[in-house]
Amino acid sequence: MAAYLQWRRFVFFDKELVKEPQGSDGAAPGAAPAPGPAASKFLCLPPGITVCDSGRGSLVFGDMEGQIWFLSRSLQLTGFQAYKLRVTHLYQLKQHNILASVGEDEEGINPLVKIWNLEKRDGGNPLCTRIFPAIPGTEPTVVSCLTVHENLNFMAIGFTDGSVTLNKGDITRDRHSKTQILHKGNYPVTGLAFRQAGKTTHLFVVTTENVQSYIVSGKDYPRVELDTHGCGLRCSALSDPSQDLQFIVAGDECVYLYQPDERGPCFAFEGHKLIAHWFRGYLVIVSRDRKVSPKSEFTSRDSQSSDKQILNIYDLCNKFIAYSAVFEDVVDVLAEWGSLYVLTRDGRVHALQEKDTQTKLEMLFKKNLFEMAINLAKSQHLDSDGLAQIFMQYGDHLYSKGNHDGAVQQYIRTIGKLEPSYVIRKFLDAQRIHNLTAYLQTLHRQSLANADHTTLLLNCYTKLKDSSKLEEFIKTKSESEVHFDVETAIKVLRQAGYYSHALYLAENHAHHEWYLKIQLEDIKNYQEALRYIGKLPFEQAESNMKRYGKILMHHIPEQTTQLLKGLCTDYRPSLEGRGDKEAPGCRANSEEFIPIFANNPRELKAFLEHMSEVQPDSPQGIYDTLLELRLQNWAHEKDPQVKEKLHAEAISLLKSGRFCNVFDKALVLCQMHDFQDGVLYLYEQGKLFQQIMHYHMQHEQYRQVIAVCERHGEQEPSLWEQALSYFARKEEDCKEYMAAVLKHIENKNLMPPLLVVQTLAHNSTATLSVIRDYLVQKLQKQSQQIAQDELRVRRYREETTRIRQEIQELKASPKIFQKTKCSICNSALELPSVHFLCGHSFHQHCFESYSESDADCPTCLPENRKVMDMIRAQEQKRDLHDQFQHQLKCSNDSFSVIADYFGRGVFNKLTLLTDPPTARLTTGLEAGLQRDLLMHSRRGT
Repeated sequence: MAAYLQWRRFVFFDKELVKEPQGSDGAAPGAAPAPGPAASKFLCLPPGITVCDSGRGSLVFGDMEGQIWFLSRSLQLTGFQAYKLRVTHLYQLKQHNILASVGEDEEGINPLVKIWNLEKRDGGNPLCTRIFPAIPGTEPTVVSCLTVHENLNFMAIGFTDGSVTLNKGDITRDRHSKTQILHKGNYPVTGLAFRQAGKTTHLFVVTTENVQSYIVSGKDYPRVELDTHGCGLRCSALSDPSQDLQFIVAGDECVYLYQPDERGPCFAFEGHKLIAHWFRGYLVIVSRDRKVSPKSEFTSRDSQSSDKQILNIYDLCNKFIAYSAVFEDVVDVLAEWGSLYVLTRDGRVHALQEKDTQTKLEMLFKKNLFEMAINLAKSQHLDSDGLAQIFMQYGDHLYSKGNHDGAVQQYIRTIGKLEPSYVIRKFLDAQRIHNLTAYLQTLHRQSLANADHTTLLLNCYTKLKDSSKLEEFIKTKSESEVHFDVETAIKVLRQAGYYSHALYLAENHAHHEWYLKIQLEDIKNYQEALRYIGKLPFEQAESNMKRYGKILMHHIPEQTTQLLKGLCTDYRPSLEGRGDKEAPGCRANSEEFIPIFANNPRELKAFLEHMSEVQPDSPQGIYDTLLELRLQNWAHEKDPQVKEKLHAEAISLLKSGRFCNVFDKALVLCQMHDFQDGVLYLYEQGKLFQQIMHYHMQHEQYRQVIAVCERHGEQEPSLWEQALSYFARKEEDCKEYMAAVLKHIENKNLMPPLLVVQTLAHNSTATLSVIRDYLVQKLQKQSQQIAQDELRVRRYREETTRIRQEIQELKASPKIFQKTKCSICNSALELPSVHFLCGHSFHQHCFESYSESDADCPTCLPENRKVMDMIRAQEQKRDLHDQFQHQLKCSNDSFSVIADYFGRGVFNKLTLLTDPPTARLTTGLEAGLQRDLLMHSRRGT
């Protein structure tokens, strides 16, 4: 129970008398009067007002004469005769332009209910859609209260005898409505109210002695007794959703709030309650101090003398009195057009206009009532920016009073709206570091902190030496709970010397680079750093080994080498038994890690040999570096046995076939380290026979020179010529070697004899006896060749003579065909038959089946075709000869022309038997006979 005496009083409403409108255009209620004598008079309502209500943009009044009056917003008063005697009750629906009224048309207790459709007219008056007696039975009783549901399906009427009738159905029509008695009691009914909760409709019924509720949307109308306290007439109301649509009962001692099934809170507002009304979240109560029982007021209210009455407007949510004023003889309080209107017995209307929210807040600020201002702003649904402004002012007030703890709590409520630097500057003093820490913690929890805020908060923790808070801040359970920039936190903790905390953050949030920096540069824990790299995924392990590999190799070379071997062959992160060992591993480019071993040749050799053995397809750089390393070791080794072993390893590596594409590089390495066996091997592999010769010549290894010529002379015959020139320039006695060279030159006919003589003429020690055998044999061979050529010439001449005789015979003598068998099927020759000059005969059907043309013999055609091709080729060569001579004469660069024709194969040898040049002048027929004879002669051979 809350005592209202403890509630603060404010003037959140402006009060003024409603004035009549000026001129024809009128004025809004509450407008200030115009200056001068033309100011409007105060509005005065008709006398005899008995009942009031409001809604649908009008104030509605009923009087003792049976008239119903409407006061519009322009303060135009209109009315019509609704009853013959008096109007006792009115209910204006808020969602429909329907008015329900209770009044009397005749003397006696016979109240009538009339339903008016204000949108329709009947003779200038609103249309009355339904009239029915209020009393359901025959016993006369007085109507005490009336309420209508906004859905027009329920209407409840309360009576002074304690009964309540319920009209269910369409209340605007007799046909669709049913009236029944819902409640009977011994106490007068003083208030009714419908409450809709989903599909359930409740009816609150209050008498002078009790409060109860019914569920009227069902069939059995279950009843719940809520309380044994009642109230007087017009002392009950239904709140809005801000108070959860609770039913308010204003008793003399307390004001009670009810739910449909239970009683809610109560407020000890003293005074005899006359009117209770709900307005936009406020409870409006009119009361007087003089104690008068509800029963006496119920029965004799109109007979009481005028008395001072107090109107209080309570804010139940924020626990203050928004307005309080004294009035004389209040008739009723109405709410319309966003204002309250108080009607007094003298016919005057007082308007209470609520101040705007900003004005109310400023009033509270002036009194330093910030908590109340905050509650008020929330209830008025002020936006977050407005609330943040209040929190800031409240925090500034507390800060100025020295209440730093309270101030920081208000500043925390401004996070997200107020610039954090505004608050941080206030608490930078070392004595207020706890307040600053609290603010920064909340800033991080709301994920609104930047890197500077994280730095500042961690510095606060470190200066306070509050390790527990620091651990609580950084040791979050999941990534989603991290409310700060992790990298910034790691930097700050590292700088402050909190290495373990920095390592925790780096490891848990996968900041591998920072973890390794701290381990290697600050803690110098190289083993742990290497172990951590071994747990990383392949890409990160590879990049970090490239970055920190030299440092690790310098301090722990063996372990680093082992990790590199795994990284470059079949890498799987070491997840302490949790990894998938069957999953395919990854491997890095081993060549990229060679610089790490710059100062560790022993580990480098082990790494390179491991890669070449385990991974034969390693990059070429691995084999190049391994060769260079083995050559270096061989060159610097003094022990003969070890040197021989290193020599064998180097040769073995060269013979592995890994240097075919980098022949030059391997050759340079061998030459740099004077590895002669390797140089010679590479020369031989690269077919550089000239270089092999030069090498042996430089070292005067005569036998080796001859051996090279014997091995590679077939591939490069010029080696023998070079060997002859080499021995010819030697002043020593080299007759044995020159004889061997001359013998080979003679056998292969590599040099003209004259050139051999000229070459040996440069050697002063070479005598004629050296080349005597060579010259003799050469002359004998030339003599034999001359004899053979002469014999061939005689034979060609005889053949030519014979062919010419055959041609002459073909020209002058007839040809006798004596073949008796077909040259194709070897059957006896029968007519018709085909005969050729070459002597072949064919059946006509055989000839037509096998011949390609009518002019060619099928048997001689293949051979004749070869001859014809040779003739055409010679004719083309003859044409090319003329063209070649012409280009040679006209060109400035004769050598390029000759080279071009060589490339086209013009000067290739072609052996062709043909006639003398005079045959070119013979006629076409003679040329054909010559070709036939040529074919015949070739077949004869």
